[in-house]
Amino acid sequence: MGQNFFDISEVFDGYQKLRDSDINCNTLMEQPEMARLLPDVRAKAVLDLGCGYGHNCAQFSDSGAARVVGIDISQKMLDAARRESSRPNIEYKNLNMIEISSLHEKFDLVYSSLAFHYIEEFDRLVRDIAELMNTGGTLLFSQEHPIYTASENGQGHYILDKQGNKSGYCFSHYQISGKREDEWFVKGRVYYHRRFCDILNALTSAGFCIKEVCEPVPSAEMKAKRPKSDTLHKPLFLIIKAEKL
Repeated sequence: MGQNFFDISEVFDGYQKLRDSDINCNTLMEQPEMARLLPDVRAKAVLDLGCGYGHNCAQFSDSGAARVVGIDISQKMLDAARRESSRPNIEYKNLNMIEISSLHEKFDLVYSSLAFHYIEEFDRLVRDIAELMNTGGTLLFSQEHPIYTASENGQGHYILDKQGNKSGYCFSHYQISGKREDEWFVKGRVYYHRRFCDILNALTSAGFCIKEVCEPVPSAEMKAKRPKSDTLHKPLFLIIKAEKL
């Protein structure tokens, strides 16, 4: 995450309002699946990459983790984390993810929620993560789905039937990995598209064994709370659980 995008006031305030709502896709789709895939953290050392407000760090601590380190490039996020999610065994660090090799300790769980698509050098990142992990440790992360990040114009488009209802989703430039830019609260959000094979090959080359791949689908709760949701036509999130060999 080379850009400090979340310290822009319009982005920080907009994101906070989004996450405070109980009908956002993170709460209804991504977080339940991340929770399902979590290993037992009791007496474990946990690293949260892109920890944001620190809510997951607090949950790890409350679930018995021995030590939790949360890093984020956004000082605004970390200020909120220290206010809202402080625990004696949590340490928050203002650090870019590409600099985690400066952490001289080992972890049993490395966790990241919706941050890896902001990293350009994914291969380097997963190699650095592997170096920080104990053998048998778990890497669990989510990111924007490659189908969602593919189109170079920042978004795909829907196919409509004769009645104007969405009947499908069309995207482009999937095979061209690299930088993308769109508007999210403000213009200029930069993120990176990678193909499925780029992601999986980087992980296995770094010494990880893929344990589960998840593409969350709307639950009954989400369908009730967001009846007009279009997430059946395109996947929003990709979640991968891997083990350090």
